[in-house]
Amino acid sequence: MSADHATDTRESATDIHTPKPAPPAARVRARWLLALALAVAAFNLRPAVAALGPQLEQVRQTLHMNAGVAGLLTALPSLCFALVGFAAPGLARRLGPAITVCLGMAAITLGIAARSFAPNSAVFLLLSALALAGIAVSNVLMPVLVKRYFPDRIGPITGLYSMSLALGTSVAAAVAVPLTAALGGGWRVGLGVWALAGALALALWIFQAATQRREGAAAPAAGGTRIRITRSRTAWLLGVFFGLQATAAYATLGWLPQIFQDAGISAARSGVLLAVTMAVGAPLAFVIPSLAARLPHQGPVAAVLASCGLAAYAGLAFAPAAAPWVWALLLGVANCSFPLVLTMIGLRTRTSEGVAKLSAFVQGLGYLISVPGPVLIGVLYQREHGWYGPLALLAGLMSIQLVIGLRAGRPRQIEDEM
Repeated sequence: MSADHATDTRESATDIHTPKPAPPAARVRARWLLALALAVAAFNLRPAVAALGPQLEQVRQTLHMNAGVAGLLTALPSLCFALVGFAAPGLARRLGPAITVCLGMAAITLGIAARSFAPNSAVFLLLSALALAGIAVSNVLMPVLVKRYFPDRIGPITGLYSMSLALGTSVAAAVAVPLTAALGGGWRVGLGVWALAGALALALWIFQAATQRREGAAAPAAGGTRIRITRSRTAWLLGVFFGLQATAAYATLGWLPQIFQDAGISAARSGVLLAVTMAVGAPLAFVIPSLAARLPHQGPVAAVLASCGLAAYAGLAFAPAAAPWVWALLLGVANCSFPLVLTMIGLRTRTSEGVAKLSAFVQGLGYLISVPGPVLIGVLYQREHGWYGPLALLAGLMSIQLVIGLRAGRPRQIEDEM
């Protein structure tokens, strides 16, 4: 055999066993499809909760749900997000992040669809937990997928899915009651219809999982340095920051209409003001991550957002009816600390493994911290029959958030702190 023939044979063998890289146009198309899948998945991360709130009383009456179970149901999202979220990195290592998100979308779709047929409160609670478990896993892995497949676009892609998440929240809360009425007035149809959005996300992620497995991209990476996340000061700072911003957000969602109503504003207008607060977050959730990713230090952004929250709390305490639209807008801006902390999760790590562990730790710790906040606000309100005490507490927590945000925003990576 001649040398030339042997060379040709080796080249042919190489061509057979080594996959050729995809053409640039195909790679660009694949990234756009993945970005779309991320956005659609993010849209499904809150309707299971947001659509339930306006219809909770109907659910309670139909299922004969007592107040204790209803209270557990309102606390269930934070508990599931915290506890189940810790398991997400392990699942991602075994299955790959795309397949794990696919399973998360399946759990969301099945849980939302099945609970609309629940015969009693126990089954309803169990199926709600299934949907929330799928949300928890997907919550953690969104930053992982951004870091892995869009390392050069962390800000814009984080903004894209943060905006989609905000839209899913506000749309579900705003149209839950009108949609239920349009579909016949039953809460079972009104809650179950959101499974259709979950089914669309599931279809997109089945395609993504199949594509990435075919290309060998879904397999977990081998080796790497073991990361002990609890030894990172930055991880703890981000976890506390996440918990404080979540506390503020849940307090706003649960109590803002009551604050306005106690100031003499009608229930209908109070609902519109809450919708404004939620709607403000959608465009800002897209802008803030892109801005933060371009800055060497994200602390000033955290300080500006916290300052808006402090101004809103002062207005609500001393003149709630004087400028309600201003207070609602300021709270909407303050709640954009959520997309900011998601961006910082991606910026504070060097590897996909690092961002998986950091995302799970920050969100798990943060959601645990947020559990007692809205309950404590309710206790203070009931004891004082007014809002000075609860708003003073929220202002104190926001001040701590401002300080923590300045420290968490420093440019450093957790791998350097191990």
